[in-house]
Amino acid sequence: MKLEGRVAIVTGGGRGIGRSIALTLAEEGADLVVVGRNPESISETAEEIRSIGRRSLFIKTDVSIASDVNSMVEKCIGEFGKVDILINNAGITRDSLLVRMKEEDWDLVLRINLTGTFNCMKAVTKYMMKQRRGRIVNITSIVGVTGNAGQANYASSKAGIIGLTKSIAKELASRGINVNAIAPGFIDTDMTISIPEKTREELLRQIPMGRLGISKDIASCINFLVSDDSDYITGQVIHVNGGMLM
Repeated sequence: MKLEGRVAIVTGGGRGIGRSIALTLAEEGADLVVVGRNPESISETAEEIRSIGRRSLFIKTDVSIASDVNSMVEKCIGEFGKVDILINNAGITRDSLLVRMKEEDWDLVLRINLTGTFNCMKAVTKYMMKQRRGRIVNITSIVGVTGNAGQANYASSKAGIIGLTKSIAKELASRGINVNAIAPGFIDTDMTISIPEKTREELLRQIPMGRLGISKDIASCINFLVSDDSDYITGQVIHVNGGMLM
């Protein structure tokens, strides 16, 4: 088990990609702090982790609020004594065309997706710097690179995560902390389940592999990036999209 003895924080760990990431890391030996805004869903993930023999703590947290995040990380340190891995997966969408987009929907998506990532990175960094070791993986998106009509707020937040990842990777590389990002394509989750069938068929025609991704596709890539196998990789954006963007 490549992650035996490591402690990981996964935000947005209550469902979908986040839950799959948390369980995959646990299967590789990590102990987990599962973070989210829904206590019921994150507690279910934590219970699944315990059922496979790993320690797990769930903490209700709004990542857009710095004091919430700081408290969460302190609880992690109090319980496990360290933090080795941070996965910034928490994110929301509030889709609309620009001329119809409400300012509050613009602000909310940027605050949770981008500011939330910043808050979590800042909170764990001081502990990782003392350890002189750490792995941070941020979840961006294919639309953070390509843009997407009706998603100006979401695409902007995800593009911002790419710039944030590269900047902090340069700051922390000399401290033994690797910072990378994964850009999923269209993954079959609760976020994409509402896509109309006609739109889904059009998407599939754009994917050389001929299928939407699944949560495990993202979790497996993260498992590599947080292991010792990725020691010399930092500041990168890994695209996991079935060939949709090359």
